[in-house]
Amino acid sequence: MIHRRSFLKTTGGAGALAALGDLGFFAHLPAVSAAEARMEPGKVQFHPDIEPLVRLLEDTPRERVLEEVAAKIQKGVSYREVLAALLLAGVRDIQPRPVGFKFHAVLVVNSAHLASLASPDGDRWLPIFWAIDQFKSSQAADVKEGDWTMAPVDEAAVPPSHRARQAFIEAMDAWDEAAADAAVVGFARTASADELFEVFCRYGARDFRDIGHKAIYVANSFRTLEVIGWHHAEPVLRSLAYALLERGGAEVNPAKDDLPPDRPFRENIRLVKDVRKDWLAGRPDIHVGLELLGPIRAGNAQDAGGLALKLLNRGVAPRSVFEALFLGAGELLMREPGILSLHAMTFTNAMHYAWHRVHNDETRRLLLLQNAAFLPLFRRKAQSEGTRLDTLEPLTPEAKGEEAIAEIFADVGKDRLVAARKVLGHLKQSPDPAPLAQAARRLIFLKGTNSHDYKFSSAVLEDSERMAPGERDRLLAASMFYLKGAGEKDNELVGRARAALGRS
Repeated sequence: MIHRRSFLKTTGGAGALAALGDLGFFAHLPAVSAAEARMEPGKVQFHPDIEPLVRLLEDTPRERVLEEVAAKIQKGVSYREVLAALLLAGVRDIQPRPVGFKFHAVLVVNSAHLASLASPDGDRWLPIFWAIDQFKSSQAADVKEGDWTMAPVDEAAVPPSHRARQAFIEAMDAWDEAAADAAVVGFARTASADELFEVFCRYGARDFRDIGHKAIYVANSFRTLEVIGWHHAEPVLRSLAYALLERGGAEVNPAKDDLPPDRPFRENIRLVKDVRKDWLAGRPDIHVGLELLGPIRAGNAQDAGGLALKLLNRGVAPRSVFEALFLGAGELLMREPGILSLHAMTFTNAMHYAWHRVHNDETRRLLLLQNAAFLPLFRRKAQSEGTRLDTLEPLTPEAKGEEAIAEIFADVGKDRLVAARKVLGHLKQSPDPAPLAQAARRLIFLKGTNSHDYKFSSAVLEDSERMAPGERDRLLAASMFYLKGAGEKDNELVGRARAALGRS
């Protein structure tokens, strides 16, 4: 455990916060070549350049996989190749239903990558090593649950290129799994990444089954494909389409019934037509945007979507609406800390990414209304009382500068509300949020124990960078209700990775 005094000791000297924990042993790792591997029938195959590395991840026991990957890295395997193999191994070996639980091994790949990007050079491999270990854990869980494996596509059923897009849309609208699996292959082979995303993001936001994980999978899979290369897209999009058709155990076909998870989408499909034509030219006004916190607190999805529409038509900029949604998600986390409320944040992160990525105006309007309508659904109670993030009062830390950050993360383990208030107090005195974010990431590396630690931290730290300072500070304050504190027990992965690299 790292207490405040030892926290300060380990962060002393130049770049003190960046030196939290001794993770520099990753710095010497070079950038992997693939070896030949036997192809197996009955299992979808990947490009020959990546298949051997995928098989190494699949076939190596969990207690040896870090050593084997470290040896490959020492021989020249690149970061991008390891990231690609990690995503593809999860796609082939882990059933994407439900979209969550063991499938977090796939959902977390982009989050681990974002953590790597935002880290000092010496730390870059640690999130990826953690994700490899997570894959092995999820792979074992999948074996116990039936050992699902993605099979080769039925090539005879793949529609011709001129029919692929429409065939995919028709299959998804009908919730037809077999038709969608064949159609998505034709679609992936003929369409651009932008064309594919325009279609997939609507289905990711279509229903509230799996508490937002469908939208999260759309965003994270496309973001990872942008890094590893679109020649890997076909199996990833097959997995994604299969995940998006998950019915949550319902026997009935959602296309033929009126089910609660589908109602916000059907309502908002109607409402998008009423958004003013010049809605993108609205004025930033967070004070008006914060009216959205009312229906989010009351737990009313229809009211939240309707109010978002009214705000846009009153001339409030989409940015201000999104900032209100981020703060609404943060307040949910403060009032009801836990798995459900943290997904309000990771879902909004995915929807915000999708909103910026798409080009179709109607789809952008729909995503914003859907985000507003879904947020009240991330609470356990119809209504809940508690702390209001928009009126949270700052508390000045006793210490200054970097020592104040150490004080905040020490308080996380004792009183998260106090830590949240001290974030506001600290950022009022020292407006640069970067040292706070760096310390938060280091503590995830050292103490993170599950995929949600990486998913949440990557989402909230990314989103906070895009917000106006006042709203950014409140979002960072709310994040103290899930981020790791300095006094929590270290995980075992750092030691395992150090040992693996020492023997490779």
